[in-house]
Amino acid sequence: MTIHIGAKEGDIAETVLMPGDPYRAKWAAETFLTDVKLVNEVRGMLGFTGHWNGHRVTIQGSGMGMPSLSIYANELISNYGAQTLIRIGSCGGMQPYVGIRDVIIAMTATTITSPSAGIFREVNYAPCADWSLLRAAVDAAHAKGTKTHVGGIYSSDVFYAERPDLDEQMVRHGILGVEMEAAELYTLAARHKRRALAVLTVSDHLQTGEALPAADREQSFGDMVEIALQAAFADA
Repeated sequence: MTIHIGAKEGDIAETVLMPGDPYRAKWAAETFLTDVKLVNEVRGMLGFTGHWNGHRVTIQGSGMGMPSLSIYANELISNYGAQTLIRIGSCGGMQPYVGIRDVIIAMTATTITSPSAGIFREVNYAPCADWSLLRAAVDAAHAKGTKTHVGGIYSSDVFYAERPDLDEQMVRHGILGVEMEAAELYTLAARHKRRALAVLTVSDHLQTGEALPAADREQSFGDMVEIALQAAFADA
């Protein structure tokens, strides 16, 4: 048990999926796992452990933004022995060819700053995904026939950004989408020698203004969950 996670020793699996929304964690656990057990509800940040195709999996909400993600990822790694951490969440599309409901598999995650930025000082550290997870996720997405994009994303530290000039440069440099957590997850995984990946569903688009309703953001992202699970256990 930690400050933010009430799970007992042994309650957390080595493979953890991390949606930002705790209700998305609940939906994903009830939809994709069997023998589901609620293992955390501290501060309403729900976590569940169950089984997928015989493999033990935890789905733990991380909250919004890199500071919140950092708390949960640190405790999952340091106190519960999590080895594979996969962010499953929504993102905003940035390229014109990226459509609503498409899946983005993040190879890299650019950011202005993160909770880990201070330890690097003048260095612009480049957080990237684990290659084995990335490769397996791409294979799983192709096998499902899901429209998928693989490349760089931008992890913003604000939701209501007021930097159209920055968005323009992200688009110019090929950034596929924007979200708020992956850069810190990739950095923490590298620091602790763990595997990390972000599999994201495009829920809105910065250029077209198109967006999914709130209910769809919570519950209609099945492809990314299946891709994440298949990637996590591809070598098992």
